Amino acid sequence: MKHLFAIIITAVLLTACGKKAENKPEAAVSTQAAEINEVMGIAFVEPMNGIAQLAQSQAGTITQVFAQAGQHLDSGQVILSIDHRVESAQLGQTNARMGAQNEAIATAQASLALTEAQLSKARADHARNEALHKGNAITQQALDNSLAQVTDLDRQLRVQQAQLSQQRARSGELRAESIYVQQLIARTTLRAPSKGTLLSMDIRAGEYLDGRSPVAEFAPDGPVIALTEIDELFADKVKVGQKAYVRAQGSTQELSKGTVVLTSPYLRKKSLFSDNPANLEDRRVREVRVQLDSPEKVLIGARVECIIITQ
Repeated sequence: MKHLFAIIITAVLLTACGKKAENKPEAAVSTQAAEINEVMGIAFVEPMNGIAQLAQSQAGTITQVFAQAGQHLDSGQVILSIDHRVESAQLGQTNARMGAQNEAIATAQASLALTEAQLSKARADHARNEALHKGNAITQQALDNSLAQVTDLDRQLRVQQAQLSQQRARSGELRAESIYVQQLIARTTLRAPSKGTLLSMDIRAGEYLDGRSPVAEFAPDGPVIALTEIDELFADKVKVGQKAYVRAQGSTQELSKGTVVLTSPYLRKKSLFSDNPANLEDRRVREVRVQLDSPEKVLIGARVECIIITQ
């Protein structure tokens, strides 16, 4: 009986060990990564054509300021003017010389016309004298005198033609000088390069401009974009035509929708927000431009969060 019980126990143990050997479960771990539906970047809001730094090319003292920051300007509208009394006086002198030169040209033309008439008559007289000389109606001396008169008038005509050409050349020089001085005067006036908004200008009448430093910032009319940089980890997710929106930093409230209109074809170092030049972080970014549907809801120059929907 004891031997039978021992056999049964042994059989049960062997069966249990067999089942453990057959049931070797393998851990199934899911490695599927979650899909990325949105990518975000910090963006600057600016006109699509950029912000222009306006400078007064001519140095001088400001005489009058015609526009203020925040004002919308038409193309060519005057923003400021500087003192141009010297240039205006120079223009007056040049115009006076041009008037005198025009009179000199008129006098030379009149003298030339008179000489041409005299030469024409002298040639006719000489031709008649030749006919009379053949018939022995006049002396050889009279014929020679008529020929000398033709020769002298012809010489005078060539001299007067040369003088008239010189007078006209001088008149051309004076016209060129007048245009040059007018250009100098035009440079004393700063005008809007196109339709747009004057973003900033901190100058006053009486101040001196050196002709090199910018005096105002100008935003031309047109589309407004959010310029952002997307980290290289997500750069390949962004494509032209994808929808996007912007919101204030740290807020969930949408300011404006938009559309991706440009993606840089290469990765580069951070540029928009690399405030610390000593930052040696080896990260690359892709520049992306999103055209905003409601630019009036966002301030130009604002720093916002730009969310691009990749699905």
